[in-house]
Amino acid sequence: MSLWRELAGSRQARTLAAIALAWALAELALSLAAPGKIDPDVPRDRRRVDVTAVLRFPPERFHIEHFQKLGRVSGTEGPRVEVRGVRPDDLERLARPFWVVRVEPLRSQGG
Repeated sequence: MSLWRELAGSRQARTLAAIALAWALAELALSLAAPGKIDPDVPRDRRRVDVTAVLRFPPERFHIEHFQKLGRVSGTEGPRVEVRGVRPDDLERLARPFWVVRVEPLRSQGG
């Protein structure tokens, strides 16, 4: 029992606990924010959907690779990334990162 008391009184243990708590709260905040980033017009009754992910900045290779795990990246324009063939169950995973501002239906070029 004295080991636990010693750990609880240690500065390193308190620092580690504070870091773990901050990380857990950040993860919770990202998870809670994700559904609100998805445009209500994105159809969820299909097997696969085509969407545009709007980022806070132009995407880099890391961001494209993240999206490729969830669908097929078909193009980018500025901070927008077209992702095709996303399962509706994966929309929240796509919207979860802090650098994704919103997820909206993919608009056709002609319309």
